[in-house]
Amino acid sequence: MSSSTVRRPTAAAFFDLDKTIIATSSAVAFSRPFLAGGLITRRDVLRTAYAQFLYLVGGADADQTERLRAHLSSMVTGWDVAQVSAIVAETLHQSIDPTVYAEAVTLIEDHHAAGHDVVIVSASGSEVVAPIAAMLGADHVIASRMSVEDGRYTGEIDFYAYGEKKAEAIREIAAERGYDLGASYAYSDSITDTPMLSAVGHGFAVNPDRGLRRAAAENGWTVLTFSRPVSLRARIHPTAPVLTVGTVAVLAAATLVAWRVAQWYRDRPA
Repeated sequence: MSSSTVRRPTAAAFFDLDKTIIATSSAVAFSRPFLAGGLITRRDVLRTAYAQFLYLVGGADADQTERLRAHLSSMVTGWDVAQVSAIVAETLHQSIDPTVYAEAVTLIEDHHAAGHDVVIVSASGSEVVAPIAAMLGADHVIASRMSVEDGRYTGEIDFYAYGEKKAEAIREIAAERGYDLGASYAYSDSITDTPMLSAVGHGFAVNPDRGLRRAAAENGWTVLTFSRPVSLRARIHPTAPVLTVGTVAVLAAATLVAWRVAQWYRDRPA
């Protein structure tokens, strides 16, 4: 092998985003900036907060996830894609930083130190997930893709990164990048991500809902608890470009309350 040959990673770490790396829904985290940008109304904010509350308390089962997906899909119909991307870029740190788990950031760093690629896998839209993944230092992204016509969302979804579709996308990127899935890792909080965890040799249940906790016991997956938020600004290399600060996320307090209630529901006896 010549000295100029670049050795590609032979294993990867696949991370779910919502409630695994961050303690909320990535789409909901940008509600305040979207409100300020005129994309949504205050009524939309309340409806989204309620949908997110049901999503959290419901343990992210298929019905609750589908309701949240349908609500968000309907809400974004007609949005200007360039405006959405600009708002996400401008308010990224202020909207996401308060919700990121320190334990997840450390794991990402550990996987990179071990020579593994890090792939963020999320049902949220790529316009939201990709900037978050870049901020976290991830190498690749698997995310839902909304249909776009004339620069605006149609409300249709070209690819929904959910359930078995996540596992299919993981197998596709593994074939493309040469990852050994048997030597790879996956992290998620939800029973709906059982296919994703089953696709790799090392599955981890992070703050699992009751369904995933049972599945973890049946499959021998390690259960991890993430609880400590961290400011990513303090961990960014000083020479790296810093994105413009936007406004504080409107649902920070409401999401925290909902998350704590959800944790109580998860931890109570079945």
